[in-house]
Amino acid sequence: MIRRWKTLFEPYRIKAVEPLGFASTAERERALHAAAYNVFHVPAETVLIDLLTDSGTSAMSGEQWAALMRGDEAYAGSRSFETFQKAVRELTGYREVIPAHQGRAAEHILFSVLGGPGKVFLANAHFETTRGNIEATGAKAIDLPAPEAADPANPSPFKGDIDTRALERAIGEHGAANIPLAIMTVTNNTAAGQPVSMRNLREASEICAKHKIPLFLDAARFAENAYLVKKRETGYAARAAAETAREMFSLAQGCWMSAKKDGLAHIGGFLALKDKALADRAREAMVLFEGFPTYGGLAGRDLEAIARGLSEVLDDDYLEHRLRLIEFFSERMRAAKVPIVEPPGGHAVFVDAKAFLPHIPPEQLPASALAGAAYRTGGVRGAAMGNFLRLAVPRRAYTQSHLEYVAEVFSEIAAQKDLVRGLKRVGEAKGMGVLFARLEPV
Repeated sequence: MIRRWKTLFEPYRIKAVEPLGFASTAERERALHAAAYNVFHVPAETVLIDLLTDSGTSAMSGEQWAALMRGDEAYAGSRSFETFQKAVRELTGYREVIPAHQGRAAEHILFSVLGGPGKVFLANAHFETTRGNIEATGAKAIDLPAPEAADPANPSPFKGDIDTRALERAIGEHGAANIPLAIMTVTNNTAAGQPVSMRNLREASEICAKHKIPLFLDAARFAENAYLVKKRETGYAARAAAETAREMFSLAQGCWMSAKKDGLAHIGGFLALKDKALADRAREAMVLFEGFPTYGGLAGRDLEAIARGLSEVLDDDYLEHRLRLIEFFSERMRAAKVPIVEPPGGHAVFVDAKAFLPHIPPEQLPASALAGAAYRTGGVRGAAMGNFLRLAVPRRAYTQSHLEYVAEVFSEIAAQKDLVRGLKRVGEAKGMGVLFARLEPV
């Protein structure tokens, strides 16, 4: 039990190691120039500490690696699917389980069935792939974040909540018949990884039930949300994370999940729901894109690893360490005089690049400029999200000394931040701009 002790230590032993990419400053400068100043395109081998994403970058456990060897690769009706289906059913309480190769594939299946012109989807905040899959059908995606989410310095504990008054207004404006479902993203990645409270989730569930609108969870980081509820919401301190997670799922009619986050796996996801008729339609659609419904674009070994990960992620000692590590990282960044979104969420520290680099106007992309500076200065890679630089911490992969180093890099940038130059776009960005943008210094 690590919760008794002041010293922060990992609730596991490290059994395998991977060397880091110690490229020189000159090598990183050349790589950044070749990547058109977009860190998404620099070679990973030149990155020292990679905080670009927490998706698919976790370290798997010995039991997960062992589970890979149990994979049944039968095309239809494999034993591994039965293991996977049982794990998802026990977690969510939903009978209909549809595997997919990752979360955005599950989104694509769901919205290809429910979307279309004239349809409207309401959420606390849509992640960019969710919005993309909705809008690709001709439907509209509307964010209804809590007002507190607009202020990075506001210490409100549940800035991932949905604005329930705005939810009621939006239903009245668009009509319940035109809203196939409402969405709660837990934790709310678009709102700086902030958690959703059980109180807010329950209120949203009641509003949706009143209007006969199904409520779905984007559950990529459900376990971290459950543990933040335990830490921050009255009445949940004595509950195990698994119990809180089951309550979260009980308030919705279905979910989709990228298992590359709180599934502790390198690939995979699923769609799970109560409605068998909707599930049957989704299975018909998935055959065109993902494969037969008992493998869904995944190998049997991947199904086994996810099934194990869904159990391990709800270990309270693991979650206590995970959240304390993010808090530790936040403390070091504050000590380095780096403005961050408060309070820290469950998977990342979000740097307020606009406040950190006030000499760079928003049109000169301060977050992308800061991403370049972090990579150039110390080999640290993060992802620009609007005016924020997200430093997402992979699960079980880095220790606190790695994150202390990241804070040191930002302290060095802070000492000479006036030298950081803004960026401008070159040519037209294809698809999702942050991924494919070509940039150059102003």
